[in-house]
Amino acid sequence: MNVTGYTGVALNQSPDSKNEIHGDRIAKVYGFKGGLVPGVTLSAYLTQPAVEAWGLDWLNTGRSHIAVRSPVYDRENFSVAITDQSEFQYTAELLNSSGRICATAEVSLEQEAAIAPIRRGDGIAEAGYQPPRASKDWFEQLKDLGCYAFRYQWQEDNRMSRYFEDVAHMPMLLRFPGEAAAGLKDNNRGNAKGFANMSFILGCANWIFDSNAAMNPWVHLETRSKNYSAISPGTSVIVEMQVLDEFSKKGHQFCDINVAVFDEQSGQCFSEVFQRAIYRLRGM
Repeated sequence: MNVTGYTGVALNQSPDSKNEIHGDRIAKVYGFKGGLVPGVTLSAYLTQPAVEAWGLDWLNTGRSHIAVRSPVYDRENFSVAITDQSEFQYTAELLNSSGRICATAEVSLEQEAAIAPIRRGDGIAEAGYQPPRASKDWFEQLKDLGCYAFRYQWQEDNRMSRYFEDVAHMPMLLRFPGEAAAGLKDNNRGNAKGFANMSFILGCANWIFDSNAAMNPWVHLETRSKNYSAISPGTSVIVEMQVLDEFSKKGHQFCDINVAVFDEQSGQCFSEVFQRAIYRLRGM
């Protein structure tokens, strides 16, 4: 099936996030025009063509590699351009209103079964847990001793349930049943299913990251993800995290992590995510 690009209007779902790089005040301190649209939201835009083309198969087996190059702002017009494609993969660019490439993607549909991670059984953090401040020493401790797991809920009132202001611009598989009649046709994919979109799945990696190490502001840069099963509405997920590396470059402090998202009831792995982020910006 042919994979096609599209145009849209960006949505910042998290202007009041505890990561204040998504709010105007702190973002402007660091030289941005305003609060940054989350990197996980840009990822949802870049993987939407995969959901449109391959449907539930991609939510169950798809891969993506997303790299964020520069910011996109709330209500900014953007376009997703498919730069190359074959039967089961494509590359894409997300361009802002001035034609600047803000993010790139390599997206594919797996043709062979992959072995999913198994839950380690990391301890789940108690409600109200306040982690130590992010630092090289703290990430070394987390790398050696392990991280806390966290529980999240996929449901319609999750702030990541939509990544466009107008849900009609999302694939029918990603809309909740009450949104089925909104706007665009479903491309013969049936009724709305409310499966988790990539802004939630990759968002789980963001949330567990800054729940294990206090940091503000910080910037999501890159993810490599593998889906093993779609996440249905009402699902409680347990997310586990490993610290892979901590390093500095051009005055910024970076951290690489690996995250796995599991069904709390069955233990099935839904998705695995590698993430790279700047946890301390130059000059902080």
